[in-house]
Amino acid sequence: MKVFTGPMASIKHMFSRRILRFNLDKSKAQFLQVRNLNLFEYQSKVLLNDNGVNVQKFKILDTAGDANNLESAFKVDEYVIKAQILAGGRGLGHFDNGFKGGVHITKDPCAVAPIVEKMIGHNLITKQTPKEGIPVKKVMVAESVTIVKEKYICYLMDRESNGPVLIASPAGGTDIEEVAKKTPHLIKKIPIDIIEGVPDSLAESVAEFLEFKGSVKSKAAHEIKKLWDFFKKVDSVQLEINPLAETSTGDVVSIDAKIQFDDNARYRQKDIFSMEDKTESDPREVAAEKYNLNYIRMSGNIGCMVNGAGLAMATMDIINLYGGEPANFLDVGGGVKEDQVYQAFNLLNSDQNVKAILVNVFGGIVNCATIANGIVAACKDMKLSIPLVVRLEGTNVTEARNILKSSGLPIQSASNLDDAAKKAVSCLT
Repeated sequence: MKVFTGPMASIKHMFSRRILRFNLDKSKAQFLQVRNLNLFEYQSKVLLNDNGVNVQKFKILDTAGDANNLESAFKVDEYVIKAQILAGGRGLGHFDNGFKGGVHITKDPCAVAPIVEKMIGHNLITKQTPKEGIPVKKVMVAESVTIVKEKYICYLMDRESNGPVLIASPAGGTDIEEVAKKTPHLIKKIPIDIIEGVPDSLAESVAEFLEFKGSVKSKAAHEIKKLWDFFKKVDSVQLEINPLAETSTGDVVSIDAKIQFDDNARYRQKDIFSMEDKTESDPREVAAEKYNLNYIRMSGNIGCMVNGAGLAMATMDIINLYGGEPANFLDVGGGVKEDQVYQAFNLLNSDQNVKAILVNVFGGIVNCATIANGIVAACKDMKLSIPLVVRLEGTNVTEARNILKSSGLPIQSASNLDDAAKKAVSCLT
């Protein structure tokens, strides 16, 4: 798997915690990106605003009625009304009630409530949502600002630099990947000493590179430092502002933000992680997280349960090699217990697309007998009716095989991974 570093790391989004790739046929290669904490746009704005970063004025509406007194509570020259879902393409989307566009602009405060009424409680359908769309529960109304210049700035944890870097470009508001490709001289990457941080001299130098002039340059330098303080305070691994805008009034405003957080800092950032809304998440993935299982649903029909991410990807690859399609990525980890094996089977069995299950475990830290006991308990309790192929190897494997054999269950044992994949695929023919 290619690992991008430097500016391309931000552009290719390789700063996500885990990138999973499978399928030996490159023409069918699939990429799955897992972000364990995904915030709504309004939540990111709340965090930035609470930490002193300059953002547009905004208000969150839960009902159309909340907009009735908008003019007295939130008076601006022009309003931007944005439906809040965890998907892009909202402006070009449409609602299941026929209303067009998840983003609207109006100068009339009295026009806000009717627009909000057509959004909240209805599904917004975009190029990034399921066919049925995603229900809108909140709408953000923000001040519309006149943008004079658009810049790009990103703080990022970078492997190549062994720490944080600042990536900046005066060509903001556009596809930054295209900027990197066509005009790489317009992108600057600066390693940051995590102790020293961003001193005034560096902030001013970056503001100058971003082509801010006069008094606005000082404001930009101030925002660059504020964004660094926020990045470090919240244990972020990515803070991307596109655009960092100069407005017609001479302000410097973070218009749009993409923020990702270090999962390992969850215990320090409890308030932030508690903001996550999981109603748009796959319920199986939510359940898997509860039992400390790494699960991602896919489009195939062979359910996989494996210990170790590398072995899981190899298992998915070989299933594809023999003409099958994995229905999921499921890594039970090295310290798996019997109850977790049970819950893993429950996840697989609850997916109606799964027509066969392949268990592939190499017991190093894992005791194969633990896996076998969990499998037997799950199969008996759930009355599993689909084919099950099990390949076990490693610690206590002899006892594990005896447990499976003596269970009386129709479990197909496999001698190796190649054999297991062939048997799982053949179950479907």
